[in-house]
Amino acid sequence: MRPSLKNLIELQRIDLEIAKIHSLLAAFPKRMAEAEAPVATARHTLTQSREARLTNVKERKKLELDVESWKEKARKYRSQSAEVKSNEAYKALLHEIETAEAEVRKAEDKLLDDMVGGEEYERQVKDGEKTLAQAEAASKQIRESLDAERGSLERATGILDEQREQALTGVPDDLLFRYHKLSRRYHGLAVARMVGEACTGCRVHLRPNMVQRVRQLDSEEIVECESCTRILYYIEEPPAPGASATQTASGAQAAATENVTVKSDEK
Repeated sequence: MRPSLKNLIELQRIDLEIAKIHSLLAAFPKRMAEAEAPVATARHTLTQSREARLTNVKERKKLELDVESWKEKARKYRSQSAEVKSNEAYKALLHEIETAEAEVRKAEDKLLDDMVGGEEYERQVKDGEKTLAQAEAASKQIRESLDAERGSLERATGILDEQREQALTGVPDDLLFRYHKLSRRYHGLAVARMVGEACTGCRVHLRPNMVQRVRQLDSEEIVECESCTRILYYIEEPPAPGASATQTASGAQAAATENVTVKSDEK
């Protein structure tokens, strides 16, 4: 395999790693927002609870003033009742007193309901403050973890950029142009390994003469897949783990014997 092709394979590996890291980095704003979402929800809920509690307090103060106001009216009407001369005037004042006292009872009943509701709003506020504190602590932990992860990815990108520069020095401009063109077309996979007799890029079975050209490891030729036009390379498969040296030698001897037999038959 020519050195420039080795560098090109390494360049593609690096580019794919860089693209993967860039994709991960691009997702960080969304991940940060997701970490902040529970905090925003808890803060909104707490704000609503506090506003409801404040409204309740204002309503109770208003009702307290109403109670005092109606009580004052009832006292005033009672004091006036001792001074009236006619039954009609006395009856009118009694009616006003009853009305005032009824309003007092109504306001006091509503005030009692609001006091019970106020206790519930206090509980909601305390629960909301606790939930917010927990959400903020969890969010802080997640954000710190994300910051550490992002820093690690950025450092990895710096290392890969240096490696990429080294790989680039061993790739001729014309081959680099072909690589970039194919890389844009195939989402970074411009160089494909031949496994067996097929291109791993498009899975198409290659013709025998194409297979032989790709397998010539000492060749300077750059071979492209006839189907997808990706640049092909071949790596010799290591021997199967179960195959012993004796079995390998026996296989080679058998092949040689078969070859001699064939040649004798030809004669």
